[in-house]
Amino acid sequence: MALSCLLAGAGAPALPSPASLRLRPPAVAAGSLPPAQRWRRGLRGCRASSSSPKAPPEEPTDYDELLEATGNCDPLCSVDDVSPEYFQPSYKPKDDLLKAFAIMATALAGTAAINHSWVAANQDIAMSLVFALGYVGIIFEESLAFNKSGVGLLMAVCLWVIRSIGASSPDVAVEELTHTTAEVSEIVFFLLGAMTIVEIVDAHQGFKLVTDNISTRNSKTLLWVVGIVTFFLSAILDNLTSTIVMVSLLRKLAPPSEYRKLLGAVVVIAANAGGAWTPIGDVTTTMLWIHGQITTVKTMQDLFIPSAVSLAVPLALMSLTSEADGLSQESSSVLSSERMAPRGQLVLAVGVGALVFVPVFKALTGLPPFVGMLLGLGILWILTDAIHYGDSERQRLKVPQALSRIDTQGILFFLGILLSVGSLESAGILRQLANYLDANIPNADLTASAIGVASAIIDNVPLVAATMGMYDLTSFPQDSDFWQLVAFCAGTGGSMLIIGSAAGVAFMGMEKVDFFWYLRKVSGFALAGYAAGIVSYLATQNVHLPLPTSLAEIPFIPGS
Repeated sequence: MALSCLLAGAGAPALPSPASLRLRPPAVAAGSLPPAQRWRRGLRGCRASSSSPKAPPEEPTDYDELLEATGNCDPLCSVDDVSPEYFQPSYKPKDDLLKAFAIMATALAGTAAINHSWVAANQDIAMSLVFALGYVGIIFEESLAFNKSGVGLLMAVCLWVIRSIGASSPDVAVEELTHTTAEVSEIVFFLLGAMTIVEIVDAHQGFKLVTDNISTRNSKTLLWVVGIVTFFLSAILDNLTSTIVMVSLLRKLAPPSEYRKLLGAVVVIAANAGGAWTPIGDVTTTMLWIHGQITTVKTMQDLFIPSAVSLAVPLALMSLTSEADGLSQESSSVLSSERMAPRGQLVLAVGVGALVFVPVFKALTGLPPFVGMLLGLGILWILTDAIHYGDSERQRLKVPQALSRIDTQGILFFLGILLSVGSLESAGILRQLANYLDANIPNADLTASAIGVASAIIDNVPLVAATMGMYDLTSFPQDSDFWQLVAFCAGTGGSMLIIGSAAGVAFMGMEKVDFFWYLRKVSGFALAGYAAGIVSYLATQNVHLPLPTSLAEIPFIPGS
């Protein structure tokens, strides 16, 4: 019987059982698979047929088969296409009808409320209430089971509808929306290009050059090495991507343990600190850079030392804990078994060069940064098409597949938040809030520090967007201490809670880390680093450190 199973897996026709047809998602035909995969499928059939007929098929095995089949499909194929019969056991028509009725009733009630005359007469209150409700939905997305991207987009549309009702005429609201969309699109296009470039490099295992150089097995030394590597990696890429890359590396360096969780927390703190001192390292610094509040060289000069301090202090404190001695001496062979994709070094060099060239492109041409990012993406797109031309097995290494893997819902979340904040700015609500803060908190440094603390609870993107709406360049000129401190505090303040930054949320999801574990084990260290970073920034500004000669003499970077 085993022999017949092997023959069937190698290519002989075999009829699947009715049970397997009901439970297994559709996969490609066995004849279209390479011989090695057909042989492994035959072995799985042998194991299934030799067991009890009442035992259900193993779902992970079926999913593995689907993953194996993706290497031969076109760039638009997906392993998520499953038969409707696969969901029949959990199908509950009555519950679905009740949910649909509740959503429709809520939508109708919201439409009636928006069209009420009270909204037009009390536009500021109505917009504030909608923004607050939307924000609650974003903060508690896990509890409510509503994705924050959908909530953000719905909130943005509702706010602009209210703004059109409360404006003197719809044409005024349309003009304001056009202006806001033009500003927001620059950030969205920039993020889209940057995330695609990083995904292409990661698909070619380009970051393996970085991870291969981490060979220490000393627990405390590894703690510092991981933090320093993440710090500089985040400055070049971004904090979210750096966290994903480094957490994936940690799985190969250490087994599941308290020590690996601690390493992951170091990655979060280092990624947020490293992303704060370069314009392309964090979404908030990118927003401030694109809109002209900060410039490249001044930001790197002023924020490098505070960012390094905000990482060094938590690392020093963590090194004194008992969890810092938990690394197993068993070395992993997973890193050595991975191989870089063809032309991986070339793709890494071109991809990182494209990211680093963006500030230079802006200084040379005066065009917005997203144009330079799209230039780099176009060059990398043509390059990957050329080096993988004619090889159907390398489809996953090309840009179309990379576009299907980037965090599109994250980009839509930024779009919804920025459009929402733009509506509040157009209505003058943010200006009123700025006047209130100026009257009650006259010290700008305290205001910026409070923004950082709030970013641990509330997403830093809308906080910075709101700050940009509250204070223009006439209130605080370009590269003023206020904007530099806002960039630092909004970037590093999110490390105090695991939900305070995109890096922390990614770590939480990848390693299944509990919110209260991070609060007990890490939040105190992150707070100490945050406070030390602010103190070091204020100290360096009083000392007035000179610009490094190597940067000051670059002819095409006058401070852009």
